[in-house]
Amino acid sequence: MDQSKDAPRDDLSAIAALEEPTRRRLYEHVARSLGPVGRDEAAQALGLARQTAAFHLDRLAGEGLLDVVYERRSGRTGPGAGRPAKLYRRSGREVGVSLPERRYDLAGRLLAQAVEESDATGEPVRTVLHRKATELGERLGGRAATGVVDLLERYGFEPRREGEAVVLGNCPFHALAREHTETVCGMNLHLLRGALATSGDTSFEARLAPAPDRCCVVLEPVI
Repeated sequence: MDQSKDAPRDDLSAIAALEEPTRRRLYEHVARSLGPVGRDEAAQALGLARQTAAFHLDRLAGEGLLDVVYERRSGRTGPGAGRPAKLYRRSGREVGVSLPERRYDLAGRLLAQAVEESDATGEPVRTVLHRKATELGERLGGRAATGVVDLLERYGFEPRREGEAVVLGNCPFHALAREHTETVCGMNLHLLRGALATSGDTSFEARLAPAPDRCCVVLEPVI
C-alpha cells in the first residue's frame, strides 16, 4: 500500500511496456545517460527513425518509467532562443512484481517509523507501530469509495467470502509474518481496523484468526 495514493500504480503494465525490445533499449540508453536525452539523440544512438524513438519514449513516459523535462540546449534565453527541447530522463519510480503480491516496502516503512519515534519519545516500539498502522489504514479507508473489500482486493489481500466472513487468502507480508508473527500480525490487524473505521463499512470487524495458507486477519460480521 502506498501511503500517498489511493491505489498502487500498475507495475505489471510498466513491466509489460519494457518487454518490447526497442522500448527496452531506449529505456536502458536513457537510464545510462548522465543527463536528459532528446529524441534525436536517442534515435541516432540506437539507429532508429526519430518518429519511432519518439513513440517509444512517450510510451515509457506514460508508464511513469521516464520523466519528461524541457530545456533549451543552446543555452540562450529570451526572444529568438527557440522552443525548449523535449527531453527524457529516468524517473524515480521503482517497479517490482511478485506473485502472490507482497508489500514488504510498506512493512519496512511502518517499522522504521515506529523505531524512530520510539527512540525519540521512549514510547514502546510496538505501541507506536500499532498507532502508525492504524493511521495509515484510516487514510486508505477514507479514500475507499467502493468499500473495504475492494480496497483489500486492490492491495493484494485476495479477499473471499466464507459464509458470513471475509477471509484474506494472501498476506502481503508473508515472509515477515512467518518469522516475526506477533509483530507483523499485530501491525496488520491495526492496519485493517483503521481501514474499516473510515471506509464507511460497518458490517465487519477485523480479528486475528491465524490459519495455514492465508492472512492472520479475518473480517467477521458485526453482531
